[in-house]
Amino acid sequence: MTKARKVLLLGSGALKIGEAGEFDYSGSQAIKALKEEGLEVVLINPNIATIQTSEGMADRVYFLPVIPEFVEKVIARERPQALLLSFGGQTALNCGVALWKSGVLARYKLPVLGTPLEAVEKTEDRKLFNRALAGIGLKTPRGIAVRTVEAGLRAAAAIGYPVMARVAYALGGKGSGIACTPRELKDSLRKAFTAAPQILIEESLEGWKEIEYEVVRDRADNCVTVCNMENFDPMGIHTGESIVIAPSQTLTNEEYHRLRAIAIKAIRHLGIVGECNIQYALNPRDGDYRVIEVNARLSRSSALASKATGYPLAFVAAKLALGHTLPDLPNSITKVTSACFEPALDYLVVKIPRWDLKKFARVSKKIGSEMKSVGEVMAVGRSFEEAIQKAARMLQVGVYGLVANENYSFRSLERELRQPTDERLFGIAEALKKGLSVDRIHRLTRIDRWFLHKIKSVVDCEARLSGRRLGAVPPDLLREAKAKGFSDKQISLLTGSTELRVRARRKEARIVPAVKQIDTLAAEYPARTNYLYVTYSGREDDVPFRNGRGTKGKVMVLGSGSYSIGSSVEFDWCCVNAALALKKLGYATIMVNYNPETVSTDYDICDRLYFDELSFERVLDIYEKERPLGVLMSMGGQIPNNIALRCHQAGVRVLGTHPANIDRAENRFKFSRLLDEIGVDQPEWRELRSVGEAKRFARTIGYPVLIRPSYVLSGAAMSIVFDQGYLDRYLQKASRVSPEYPVVISKFIENAKEIELDAVADRGRVVASAIIEHVENAGVHSGDATMVLPPQKLYIETIRRVREIGREIARALEITGPFNIQFIAKDNAIKVIECNLRASRSFPFVSKVARTNFVELAVAAVMGEPVRGVKTTLDLNYVGVKAPQFSFSRLKGADPVLGVEMASTGEVACLGEDVHEAYLKAILSTGFILPRKNILLTIGGEESKSRFLGAARTLSGLGYRIFATEKTSAYFKENGIPNTRLFKVHENRRPNIRDAIAGRKIDLVISVPNPAKRVEFNSAYKLRRLAVDFSIPILTNLQAADLFVQALASKKPADLPIKHWAEYE
Repeated sequence: MTKARKVLLLGSGALKIGEAGEFDYSGSQAIKALKEEGLEVVLINPNIATIQTSEGMADRVYFLPVIPEFVEKVIARERPQALLLSFGGQTALNCGVALWKSGVLARYKLPVLGTPLEAVEKTEDRKLFNRALAGIGLKTPRGIAVRTVEAGLRAAAAIGYPVMARVAYALGGKGSGIACTPRELKDSLRKAFTAAPQILIEESLEGWKEIEYEVVRDRADNCVTVCNMENFDPMGIHTGESIVIAPSQTLTNEEYHRLRAIAIKAIRHLGIVGECNIQYALNPRDGDYRVIEVNARLSRSSALASKATGYPLAFVAAKLALGHTLPDLPNSITKVTSACFEPALDYLVVKIPRWDLKKFARVSKKIGSEMKSVGEVMAVGRSFEEAIQKAARMLQVGVYGLVANENYSFRSLERELRQPTDERLFGIAEALKKGLSVDRIHRLTRIDRWFLHKIKSVVDCEARLSGRRLGAVPPDLLREAKAKGFSDKQISLLTGSTELRVRARRKEARIVPAVKQIDTLAAEYPARTNYLYVTYSGREDDVPFRNGRGTKGKVMVLGSGSYSIGSSVEFDWCCVNAALALKKLGYATIMVNYNPETVSTDYDICDRLYFDELSFERVLDIYEKERPLGVLMSMGGQIPNNIALRCHQAGVRVLGTHPANIDRAENRFKFSRLLDEIGVDQPEWRELRSVGEAKRFARTIGYPVLIRPSYVLSGAAMSIVFDQGYLDRYLQKASRVSPEYPVVISKFIENAKEIELDAVADRGRVVASAIIEHVENAGVHSGDATMVLPPQKLYIETIRRVREIGREIARALEITGPFNIQFIAKDNAIKVIECNLRASRSFPFVSKVARTNFVELAVAAVMGEPVRGVKTTLDLNYVGVKAPQFSFSRLKGADPVLGVEMASTGEVACLGEDVHEAYLKAILSTGFILPRKNILLTIGGEESKSRFLGAARTLSGLGYRIFATEKTSAYFKENGIPNTRLFKVHENRRPNIRDAIAGRKIDLVISVPNPAKRVEFNSAYKLRRLAVDFSIPILTNLQAADLFVQALASKKPADLPIKHWAEYE
């Protein structure tokens, strides 16, 4: 057992593609395990939206970048006796390895708990890994580790094309890919080496099956495999991009046990202590295998395996890192056996990734060896058909399941199957409907025939339902359809009925779902778990439905579903805090959610957890069984809000603001009319009734105009239109995204400041509020904006008016609970642009900066508890800055310019004595590297050039060498700022931008488009994309670039103060 009394834990920072909410789950579990041992926990994590950075978790939290320079300063200040690296993803691991190699850990005599760093290096360094496994007779792909482009090309020639380029010390397959020619490989390697020191060139195993095992080992060499998983997609598609099934369904008994034995042999040889993941390629023709990689840390798959089995992997791994052994630890499910067991499941789970590729023009929709997905869903069922259909709906991308979808059509089904995109699953169902055989689809996709036959059974069931009247559907067929995962909505579409009529019809036939427990020992021991799912493959419920005995009653909390652009860990923080607040008030809690990456789906957060859909049908099913006091829908973002009115109409008691008032805020037409009625100013607007009317209105008020659909999150289909030529296209896009609700067109006000009000009201009376200032002008989505709290540049009169308008809207909508209002301010005029009657994305930020939990206050108000007004956030003597995290490097072809539709995948926030200190810490936390010498400027529009003139002069005065494009260069030279002109990418002249960026002669690109024009895919776009592809930091917003230059001039990174959260008073 460790003798340490103080442990330093490194978090993973902002959510990004490849490293998402699973590390909030694992880090939170680790903190619980450490605290249970009586240890003092110090956490470094700048992701302010996480549960692990909340009060009551770690003893001290540092909102600082997880990079060696800052971590070393915390070590010097705190003097911890041990370090935990395996709970913060690749970010924490890479930071820890860097500290080890630079001698920092030795200097401070700081041991690493769990897997020794020598073993970590063997798993991360591809050359050492292959050598270690070859030493015990295990097969890895034939490959050569290289450190230069030229060596990579020689290695590929020796191995033979096609080859896989696999990047070391990377997460989510970053920089990896299959190359079929030397030219493809050269281009790929040039970009990959800008972000990684080593790349493995290895034989391509495309078409082989991909299999994973989650393995746990303790210091006494006890070793168990907790979960085995199988990828639906073959090798060539990253496991984070693939549909995953647990437990595996197509392995033979011999294959399963052989791979299990290899896993245990490899993990023992490598010396892993704690939890790890091993990935295989398996040849379906002859059973041959290759070990692809071992992750000597908690991973995305660990979170999935933990939720799939109910085995708390992160909690157990933390205990093992402290020196416990598996037989000593109790099984948290049965309460009577030890953690030294291998779960046996009487159900299966299906994970499907969630992509948001449609948000980005020019992004390739193809999926492959590098991750692009931003989240995932997990469905539990008794059959593959049931689970895959549930999972498809959980994605919230407008589908009702595998079939009966109205908005899917494919130009070439065979190309869709051969070259997979984010829509291939639905392409397979469509191909089967069109008559393609299972064998033909197998040859095109290399997907196992077992899965294809299961999808065919869903398609066949659809055919038998289609065209019948509901009353003519036999009960046996209705029961079969429900057991195969058909929703009431799907059946209604196929039978020309309505969802509620289908519900009534099946109830008449006594076709109702059963509630089952996640029983990890398949009933070998009695399960005492509160971890539940709903299925039609069962007639009896596993649990009784009591009235919350010993409490004030039961309250149901709806989670936020999969992480996506616009709905991320912030809403999980709100849901978890709501559940904890309800418990504190004496209520029993029921959580409904299906995201395996979340803390809200941990078995120990609520009295009951339903790992199931957040659909109208499923919420009603659970509500009718549990009979809670009511349902809390205002914490999980847009998904629960969208069904609030329908649930209310079906007899569900929706807690907080009345659903009719939620509709008045969400429906653009009703909200605009309400503002007119109460005399609150807003941009001129019209409800869209026809394209002709929209064009006439746009001509009357003048371009640019803003198009806004209703009931959407993250600005989906919201567009700024600069001229009539593009109006038709954007109107069609907006009307498709939520066709049953109105689209509003309004005047877009240029060069206006954007302000937000996060608040809590009690029966129309505001009891807490925080005013947030955006750095970027209006036109950048609030989720992509840099936020400052308290505001630094707002007039007192502006603040007074924002508060007053907030009070007026709260009264008019009789708000009880959380809400958020967005404003624009220009020339002393304040206008409202949006109101959300739910917790907002910034609730964790304002709660933690203000040290006032807005969710706790909202829950108290909703439950009728007395709520006193709290102090204003304007009195804070420190500043919080929230900065967005982008993942453009993963989204090949995407333009990093920001707009009204959200693009960021996560966020960080840091505190400082002033805005410059907090901002510098925040952008460093997003992985931004400060420029050393050379900066490239290209500023569109004369007004923007004039506004940036002072900042350019400051950069020159700081000693930076400035490069610029033609017009920017001429303007700055005219104004006395020396610079070197670079020719544009398409110009065949030197010195050229392409050479400068590809040769890494530029340290920072500031590329700001003309705000008065539509962003085109021109030479400026090519410049920005080059910067992203070659890992050059880039700023594309004038106000953010100006703040960056001010911060750079006023602060030196080495002098930034190191303080923990509680020191900011």
